[in-house]
Amino acid sequence: MRAREKLGISERRQIQVARAMQLVLVGMVAIGVERGDWGVVVNAGVALAVTYVPALLERDYHIPMDAGLTLWVTTAVFLHAVGSGGIPGFETGFYRQFWWWDHMTHTLSASIVAAVGYTVARAFDVHTDSVKLPPRFMFVFILMFTVAFGVFWEVLEFAIGEVAAMTGGDPVLTQFGPDDTLVDIMFNTLGGVVVAVWGTAHLSDVVGAVAGKFGRGRAESE
Repeated sequence: MRAREKLGISERRQIQVARAMQLVLVGMVAIGVERGDWGVVVNAGVALAVTYVPALLERDYHIPMDAGLTLWVTTAVFLHAVGSGGIPGFETGFYRQFWWWDHMTHTLSASIVAAVGYTVARAFDVHTDSVKLPPRFMFVFILMFTVAFGVFWEVLEFAIGEVAAMTGGDPVLTQFGPDDTLVDIMFNTLGGVVVAVWGTAHLSDVVGAVAGKFGRGRAESE
């Protein structure tokens, strides 16, 4: 059973919540431009662009992205953008205001990364008989894929912070030290576990569509 069925949230309500988040992101971009805060503009602008990726995948590639998956992606990028700043009345972003905000966003964002890794790997498994991925292997693969991406992200944060320090600018991404990095990786792993345990209920349709794309591409190449 999918999460929305357990919570009793209708598809229409999920779409409304996702649209509301998009409107807030538009407002954050406008506020960032008005204040000359390009960190807010970049964070909110990139987040806003990502919220349209599910619709793009469904329209151009016919990959089924239902309201729940769209809300999942939108919530992840929205919470990161809000945490980075831009909300009137707060001098600093929620990452600094609330100690748990970073943990929440890392878990949610990591679950998106894990879902992508799971979908591609499972699609290969479904597409060809020469690839067989046992459930235990898939569990370990999702965790390793998520942790690897998390390490890459931490390195990216460090590099951006160093460049900002050298140029005197404000970093778009911020790293708070080795201890914070270890905690981030721990919550990234938690996001991977969530997908490894419950991902099949939400991603089976997407896996089937992606596997079909593999088959179509192979046929065309032949």
